[in-house]
Amino acid sequence: MTDAAPKLLLLDTASLYFRAFYGVPDAVKAPDGTSVNAARGLLDMIAKLVTTYRPTHLVACWDDDWRPQWRVDLIPSYKAHRVVEVVPGGADVEEVPDPLEAQIPIIREALAALRIPVIGVAEHEADDVIGTLATVSGMPVDIITGDRDLFQLVDDARGVRVIYTGRGMSNLEDLTEEAVVRKYGVLPSQYADFATMRGDASDGLPGVAGVGEKTAANLLAVHGDLTAIRAAAEGAEGMSAGVAKKILAASDYLDVAPTVVRVATALPIAVPAEPLRPLDAAETATAVGVAEHWNLGTSMARTLEALGRTA
Repeated sequence: MTDAAPKLLLLDTASLYFRAFYGVPDAVKAPDGTSVNAARGLLDMIAKLVTTYRPTHLVACWDDDWRPQWRVDLIPSYKAHRVVEVVPGGADVEEVPDPLEAQIPIIREALAALRIPVIGVAEHEADDVIGTLATVSGMPVDIITGDRDLFQLVDDARGVRVIYTGRGMSNLEDLTEEAVVRKYGVLPSQYADFATMRGDASDGLPGVAGVGEKTAANLLAVHGDLTAIRAAAEGAEGMSAGVAKKILAASDYLDVAPTVVRVATALPIAVPAEPLRPLDAAETATAVGVAEHWNLGTSMARTLEALGRTA
């Protein structure tokens, strides 16, 4: 794809392999009995995405830390319901089904064999890697995720959109600024403030008590951003006394939550310089060997075929 206009495809990798694990039947095993449904499903997703969106560059973004301590220090409930073990002085252990946990090294091995770069950053989530690469790439970006928090990155002027998997891989939603406004009544640039006020039970973010999506969107439509909303609440200007009281009651939460909700955009990473290309004979042999060892079969073959069409 050397003559194609540059375009970067960013995978929220954990979001995709969790979806694959729960969406692909666990009928096929590796020769040693290890489940491979998540690995196979992820490869099938990559094959479809490369074929559909035709990127010139592809990065599998990784959670080096799924629950960074600096976010927990600000909001202790952040993702707390997903913790199954607290490791003193170390990273908390996330609740991951054993058959999926066993497949993560297989996924890493398959991605390496396919020459798909995997990028993570210590003490940061994949969202932060995505936010940085989308900001610094200098090319149009498609972000593949089931995480609504990444809607904050959508930017028509820079060609950044989210391909949302929330309704499944057969019903992908291409989210532009217009689509975000249509769904939530806020601009992508307002989405982090919107999510902060609304809260998100799946991430352990309490939000502002009594302020749901509609009220949050209305406040942003009138005042523009959370800073202005808080100033209006303190001065009792442009909002009802009841809403102002709710905003003021959540002051401690609102002091810290925006830092937790906003993704990082300036981590010390860069987009890999080498574009996608078909694997050469030796690389293909390596990928086929990985597929045979783990019984990845047609899923690996489909991904190799998709990469072969990038020439």
